[in-house]
Amino acid sequence: MPDTVLDLTLDAPALTARLVDFRSVSGEEKPLADAIEQALRALPHLTVDRHGNNVVARTNLGRAERVILAGHIDTVPIADNVPSRLDENGVLWGCGTSDMKSGVAVQLRIAATVPEPNRDLTFVFYDNEEVAAHLNGLGHVAEAHADWLKGDFAILLEPSDAQVEGGCQGTLRVHLRTNGERAHSARSWMGSNAIHAAAPILAKLAAYEPRRPVIDGLEYREGLNAVRIEAGVANNVIPDECTVAVNYRYAPDRSEEEALAHVHEVFADCGVAEFVVDDHTGGALPGLSHPAAAAFMAAVGGTAQPKFGWTDVSRFSALGVPAVNYGPGDALFAHKRDEHVAVDKITHCEERLGDWLTA
Repeated sequence: MPDTVLDLTLDAPALTARLVDFRSVSGEEKPLADAIEQALRALPHLTVDRHGNNVVARTNLGRAERVILAGHIDTVPIADNVPSRLDENGVLWGCGTSDMKSGVAVQLRIAATVPEPNRDLTFVFYDNEEVAAHLNGLGHVAEAHADWLKGDFAILLEPSDAQVEGGCQGTLRVHLRTNGERAHSARSWMGSNAIHAAAPILAKLAAYEPRRPVIDGLEYREGLNAVRIEAGVANNVIPDECTVAVNYRYAPDRSEEEALAHVHEVFADCGVAEFVVDDHTGGALPGLSHPAAAAFMAAVGGTAQPKFGWTDVSRFSALGVPAVNYGPGDALFAHKRDEHVAVDKITHCEERLGDWLTA
């Protein structure tokens, strides 16, 4: 483990490498949180607070708007891909390079190099994003210190390949159970097969036509899919119970209540004996119509894309703060053994954010 000093005078790619070399698998973030807190407290233009292994730093310049830059400091388990390695093609390899220590490095560089931004800034560095939702550090800060997260617009530096991704999808997982009656498979007429009884559920899913709503100019694509089927106790027993796990990824124009009602409606005539919600988190609207978002888009360029998947922008949306995803990493390489990030993407994101905040 490196010592606990973070040198914020390093350029963003070098700082990314330094962060990657800090082991911070979910639940082990304290040394990195300590180093981030120490580095930020050395900057006189910031007020720094800490809750657990979550660090929040703010400017207090009395600007007309406040923007939040947020990123998680944990990674998935290391897969023999630390320490970091920079190759001759300008690609940095290692656990967390894409998701999302390159984004965290950009946050730290903006904190260090933009002491008088044109908007007040809040920097949030939080733990336990890669594990169960109830452990999420951003959620803990929101519960304990919601005032720390007040703002007009938020940017989550999750990997988006240096493109703006607006909002995020909601995600709902339900377990649909069908019942039958056990019997010896040699005398199947003496029972009732619960797997066969699940056929209407699978037929509904196969025929389902998902919505593709357009929100703030972004086309979201929904999906309703079986992700697991569990049934049977032995190879010679007719199963008396079958459970189909169904995941609904829905556009952020639906509320959680509307999404749940829709799934109930889809399977209403499928003979479901039990309908259990296993996991549910709402989405986040893009917020691209907000003046700060429009100015941000003008500064970073490109064309905004919808976020397919769920991110913590949903937590900001729940707090009434419109949010987008914008980071240098590529989500396609997140969590992979060959995780990497292009150095020029890191530099690009830092420059675009810096231009926006100093223009």
